[in-house]
Amino acid sequence: MTIKTVDPQFARMLRGYGLTTAEVLYRMPDHPSFLQSFAWQFEDLAPEYPRLRRFLDHWEREIEAAIHSVRIMHAGLIKPRELRLVKDGGYLH
Repeated sequence: MTIKTVDPQFARMLRGYGLTTAEVLYRMPDHPSFLQSFAWQFEDLAPEYPRLRRFLDHWEREIEAAIHSVRIMHAGLIKPRELRLVKDGGYLH
């Protein structure tokens, strides 16, 4: 008898985790007139974003740079797919 296990990453996708990209705009104390950017891509659970929240909490506590804004992009990895007709009235050969 073979015991099959579910891939942990696939199980996370089924729970709603997806690819998240966060762009943090920030200012350093020694150059407050410059707006700098940090981009980070990771798996997170929308719309709560627990991993991103932990990262931003860490940033606020440990990093001297002041966050100006955060832009979040998220794509679910498992979702319904769109089907559309490629060629009307015939077959593709």
